Amino acid sequence: MGDKLNETYITLDGYVEVEKYRYLYFLTILTVYILIVCCNCTIVYLIVIHQNLYEPMYVFIAALLLNAVLFSTAIYPKLLLLIDFLSEKQIIAYEACLFQAFLFYSLSGSEFLLLAAMAYDRYVSICKPLQYPTIMRKTKVRSFLVLAWLVPACHIAVAIVLFAHLKLCGFTLKGIFCNNSVNYLLCVASRAIVIYGLVVLFNLSLLPMVFILFTYTMIIIVAYRSCGKVRKKAAQTCLPHLLVLINYSCLLTYDMIIVRLESDISTTVRFVMTMQIIMYNPLFNPVIYGLKVGEIYKHLKRLFCHTRGK
Repeated sequence: MGDKLNETYITLDGYVEVEKYRYLYFLTILTVYILIVCCNCTIVYLIVIHQNLYEPMYVFIAALLLNAVLFSTAIYPKLLLLIDFLSEKQIIAYEACLFQAFLFYSLSGSEFLLLAAMAYDRYVSICKPLQYPTIMRKTKVRSFLVLAWLVPACHIAVAIVLFAHLKLCGFTLKGIFCNNSVNYLLCVASRAIVIYGLVVLFNLSLLPMVFILFTYTMIIIVAYRSCGKVRKKAAQTCLPHLLVLINYSCLLTYDMIIVRLESDISTTVRFVMTMQIIMYNPLFNPVIYGLKVGEIYKHLKRLFCHTRGK
């Protein structure tokens, strides 16, 4: 029975003194998850109900915030519904572990592709304003949204299938959720998975990042040569996207460091870095877009004033 359990379940060994702080962890994770859902969904709600926000830029912002909610839902319910923090042992079925890793990396890739689509939208809006209505049609926006979720899902699905067919020799994962560290549990490190992982990293992270940086460089050049109005528009609409890109790129780097330096960093440092990955970005996005994007801020202010008045 014990052997069967070891073949099926993975122990999550990334918690710090869970026996001592289990209730604090549980309440913190529950509070953060509720905040993430409420903050992101509030901005999405404002974009949906106000017709003056029915523009590609706001549609992409809504998609990015929904992606953050999905990302959090892939991580937080495992901590809450299976009550990891309140259990004596923190375990997860291997199949569920692979599915969680699939959602984590697939939605992470979608984040970069959505940011790339937003960068392209801003480039057309600022550098080719007269052609903007023709280029950014509804069909193109829908295509970008579908591809932003479909392309990463297809990429990551191949890696998960490769993992599923390899034998496990380890059953303790140094983390609080499943990520690329699963590779260290394999009996033999797969060269094919490592190479394919680099291809995925290039396609879903590095390539979109290069495209985004190139696009914003072109925007800065055009804005610098234009009048003050164009510069102001470029600063107001591009700055939030750049802040989100920088923040998410740092978190991606965190994840890579955690995986690559698995045995070289303490459990406490790894735990703190992991919590930053799953907390900062989903909370950071709605704050940035709510405060820095003028039209959204106006509607958000009216919503709170109306609620306070009632």
